Amino acid sequence: MTTFKERPATATEAPARYSIAQVLEIFADGRLPIRFTAYDGSSAGPEDAAFGLELKTPRGLTYLATGRGDLGLARAYVAGDLEAHGVHPGDPYELLKALTDALVFKLPPPAVLARVIRSIGVEHLWPIAPPPQEAAPRWRRVAGGLRHSKARDAEAIHHHYDVSNRFYEWVLGSSMTYTCACYPRVDASLDEAQENKYRLVFEKLRLKPGDRLLDVGCGWGGMVRYAARRGVKALGVTLSTEQASWAQRAIATESLEHDAEVRYGDYRDVTENGFDAVSSIGLLEHIGVRNYPDYFTFLQSRLRPDGLLLNHCITRSDNHSEGSARGFIDRYVFPDGELTGSGRIISEAQDVGLEVLHEENLRPHYALTLRDWCANLVDNWDDAVAEVGLATAKVWGLYMAGSRLAFETGGIQLHQVLAARADEEPDASDLPLRPWWTP
Repeated sequence: MTTFKERPATATEAPARYSIAQVLEIFADGRLPIRFTAYDGSSAGPEDAAFGLELKTPRGLTYLATGRGDLGLARAYVAGDLEAHGVHPGDPYELLKALTDALVFKLPPPAVLARVIRSIGVEHLWPIAPPPQEAAPRWRRVAGGLRHSKARDAEAIHHHYDVSNRFYEWVLGSSMTYTCACYPRVDASLDEAQENKYRLVFEKLRLKPGDRLLDVGCGWGGMVRYAARRGVKALGVTLSTEQASWAQRAIATESLEHDAEVRYGDYRDVTENGFDAVSSIGLLEHIGVRNYPDYFTFLQSRLRPDGLLLNHCITRSDNHSEGSARGFIDRYVFPDGELTGSGRIISEAQDVGLEVLHEENLRPHYALTLRDWCANLVDNWDDAVAEVGLATAKVWGLYMAGSRLAFETGGIQLHQVLAARADEEPDASDLPLRPWWTP
């Protein structure tokens, strides 16, 4: 542990300039759980620390000084100005955990802060162009349309999902499923856990041969193909051109064309109705909290009387936090993404007339899913970097490892909500007295 303390200057002593490492110690209150080194030759933190960060360039200092929250660190890291030691860039989980467990930043007294500014130089306090992987700030995205308009949603989906199908194959594995898996056992494989998740959704929706399923935000068509293999006529829609083309090829490869279809388009453009069930697996995060009433109303309108809806999405741990994501997640991962608590989701579903039958939290399962995705990225690192570039690969490693930590600590959760279209006299004769499925 470092123990830097502010040393008062005497009346005749010129104000000293802090080194970069001393500045970090001041903000960390002298408690650094990792080793930090900087291009000015300074260092801080335990010399024998298992993990470290190296600030390599003045540009990186500017990113750190001007980026609010985690955005400055992300910019410096993605651009190569800040290097992590002791972890693989495809899975920096252990370093992030060390920082989260022990590091708390404090604002120093005004006099010390003034000396910090003089030490780092005012030239480092003017923002500079971010790495090209960063999305525009929200105020500039209005040029693409109002938030959650069809055009702007399409652009947000393109930013995240149209990276490269080959890249996703290396990260997600053979299931090509980019949503939380459901592990039947701690030692289950990722593919087994994803297959089990589809089974869980299928059984919750009480699907049977001859039924019709609408899967909104269908990704690469995993749920569509799972249902079609079991005699269900399944239609999926996605706003990602890359996902749609991959899913259409997969359907043809399995000769499922009679029962399975994946379209490129907005779910709001689906004209068919009378579906026995609707599944929404990982779409609500992109909808916008204010749009929940329209979202649930539309999905309800696609269902036959007494049809079932399964909504599977990431949630916050409370219902009052601001929905909009900020910092690294908004600018590098999910532009315009919004999360809220499961209580808000259930209330919105009920308020449009849906009857909520069941809900559960699969939070620990998403931590395991992200662990396995990071392991896949590490195993395929060289190919992934060759495909999408080092900076983009680093974004994914940082994002998935950080998300794993957030799921483990409960900062974010994963909820499945099962609801039915409630008509004047709902027919519950074929519903079990209680759910028969298990995670």
